[in-house]
Amino acid sequence: MRLARIQTPDGIVRGRYSDGVLVADDGEYVVGRDGSLVAPCSPSAMYCVGRNYAETLDQMDYERPDEPDFFIKPQASLAGPGAPIRYPDWTDELTYAGELAAVIDERCRDVAIDEVPQIVRGYTIMNDVDALDQGGRTARKAFDGSGPLGPWIETDLDPSAIGMQTTINGEVRQDANTELMLFGPAEVVSFLSRRFTFQPGDVVAFGSPANPGLIEPGDEIEITYEGVGTLRNEVVADP
Repeated sequence: MRLARIQTPDGIVRGRYSDGVLVADDGEYVVGRDGSLVAPCSPSAMYCVGRNYAETLDQMDYERPDEPDFFIKPQASLAGPGAPIRYPDWTDELTYAGELAAVIDERCRDVAIDEVPQIVRGYTIMNDVDALDQGGRTARKAFDGSGPLGPWIETDLDPSAIGMQTTINGEVRQDANTELMLFGPAEVVSFLSRRFTFQPGDVVAFGSPANPGLIEPGDEIEITYEGVGTLRNEVVADP
């Protein structure tokens, strides 16, 4: 089942999504006619794991971590499917990272690995936008709009071995499988839950394969995860 949210003239509506229609408690909404898809949840924070694919370590000349290496994007980083990615005027090196992400379903802490499926609402896609020429992860990754998320939450998914692709203007830039992760989704969620109290709607992103190349205004980014869907956003110049 796919869970989504759309922005209507009367506010955000939540429901089950199928073939362009969102079914809510008060009726059906046609996406495009009655509203536009927005981020499928409203996290208090987005917990992001880096350096979780061996090819990324090779590309960036990183050492293999002994445990999940993480950082946090705040609410201000959240953007929805189809929302423009603004190219900040304070960077000359903007890049992307196509990541699978879990959405937490309930307030929880200290979750055992085998209990993770019970506290995960489902899975979605995040683009970890990164200003490479800035100093420190917060400056690079935690700015406004640097975390496009969506297009929906897929509740019926085994995330352990699914394929993914990222294309820029139709050119394949990333092509990998989640089985190549150094730390699996359940292991990551459990690890972070020992450090943070998760809130309903919080997001845990599991890292990206190697991401060759920068992005520029006018580029269209499409990130596809098998069994989930495709997150699309266009890069625009910051006015």
